[in-house]
Amino acid sequence: MSPALHALFWTLLKTGDRVVYPKVSYMAVYRLFHELFNNKFGVETVMVDMTDFDAVKKAITPGTRLVHVETPDNPTDGISDIAAIAKIAHENGAILSVDNTFASPLNQHPLDLGADFVVESLTKYINGHGDAQGGAIISNDLETMDRIRYEAQVNVGSVISPFNAWQIFRGAVTFPLRMERINASTQKIAEWLEQRQNVTFVSYPGLPSNPGHELAKKQMKHGFGGVISFGIAADDKAVERFCAALKVVTFAVSLGHDESLIFPQPSYDERINLYPEKFRKGFIRFSIGLEDPDDIIGDLDQALKAIGL
Repeated sequence: MSPALHALFWTLLKTGDRVVYPKVSYMAVYRLFHELFNNKFGVETVMVDMTDFDAVKKAITPGTRLVHVETPDNPTDGISDIAAIAKIAHENGAILSVDNTFASPLNQHPLDLGADFVVESLTKYINGHGDAQGGAIISNDLETMDRIRYEAQVNVGSVISPFNAWQIFRGAVTFPLRMERINASTQKIAEWLEQRQNVTFVSYPGLPSNPGHELAKKQMKHGFGGVISFGIAADDKAVERFCAALKVVTFAVSLGHDESLIFPQPSYDERINLYPEKFRKGFIRFSIGLEDPDDIIGDLDQALKAIGL
């Protein structure tokens, strides 16, 4: 995934260009723009809350070269309006790229909503087995796609191995069926968590309580994805004990695999102060896999009880 993002940005941008990108995003995007492209290559990089369309409109000025969006965003599940951002980006002569990893290509089609480029993590739902890494760039702009191949693949080497490619093709065969199961299970688990005492918040686009729910219903046609962000009334050490007490769910980073993965965010996340306040304590990112949702709920229940919640 990181090489695909780098390949796109490397090809599109040059010194003096302006980029508008999300305050909440995949770590590689944050590091590429916050630490590398601006300092090394003189690209002007502007962070904005992409869920706040008024803030986005102010940030996208004439001369902006690229607007990058991630929706739902990683790791808070915030929702951005792809069509509206595409319109304002194009009015200002900018290109819109969308990281579609959390949604997956089953649930959301950013090109149909006006995006110029879509980046998908092949590592996650498309492969689905947690055993291969890759990323894909999708666009109708064939001329720029040829440039990406020449500039980033041929000359920089952003190419996955044949064996990884084979593993991803193998996983892609079952992707639609797996994603349908994951969508349904995640909705059920999110609804259970929202009713659970000592769960301080649940952020999932499929919940009416999510501020982006109505927008997500318009953009995400088949389901709301497999990642729940939630908080529990506990300090960082207790959050880690909760994750370690799980028996069905695996305490590990990553997402989109056949197995459910859970990871506490604050103590590991250098961007934590950029997140909305409620995400800065007791915050957990939870990727739902293919296990029976009732088994997952039972596991969450026993782990919460194990730490006294």
